[in-house]
Parts: sequence; C-alpha cells; structure tokens
Amino acid sequence: MTPKRFEAHCLRLPAATKVVQWEGTSVFKVGGKMFALARGFVESSGGFMFKTSNMAYAMLIEQGLARPAPYLARAKWVQLVDNEALPDSELAAYLDQAHALVVAKLTRKARKELRLG
Repeated sequence: MTPKRFEAHCLRLPAATKVVQWEGTSVFKVGGKMFALARGFVESSGGFMFKTSNMAYAMLIEQGLARPAPYLARAKWVQLVDNEALPDSELAAYLDQAHALVVAKLTRKARKELRLG
C-alpha cells in the first residue's frame, strides 16, 4: 500500500483525524487515541504501524510480516517489516480493526460525541 492510500484509508474511518508529530510521523487518531502511524512518508519500508488484537499481534510477528513496534509493543502495536508486506485489502482490514479496537476503549460519552454508536 502506498503512503497516500494508507492515509486515505485511515481518514475514511469514522471520526478519524490526522496530526503530524515526532519529526514528521503521521499519527491517525480517533477520540484523541492513536490507532495507526505512518513514519516519514518518504520511507518505502517499515513505516506503517498499527494497533492489533493479541492474536493478530502474535500471527503477524510469527509470520515475519511485522515486528513489535518501538515503544508501543506492550500495547500490542506492530510495525510492518515493509510497506508492501501485506496486500492492500489485508492491511485495510487490519487498519479497520485497529480503529475498532480503539473505539471500543473510548467512553460511552466519547463515542456518543463522535457519533460512533
């Protein structure tokens, strides 16, 4: 997936926002909480990071498609070994899941304010 498609997909998710932090890293958030990162869009490899479920975390690492994300591994974040490590459709599904995992942890009030059900 190209960085532009990664960004476009993340921003299509309900109530998603983007901020640039940490020396040019695009940080995608919902309700002020991160669900995906794209480090330096000039990089062609290993720039995509996202939150995963426990099972997806173990599977992606075991298959050699991702490694524990720096500073975020304890929260079950992965960093793809290469931006093309997954087919676009699979990466999109993981981004959808990352968004859903973060939305599920938001308070009921926050979800209502963001019109997330």
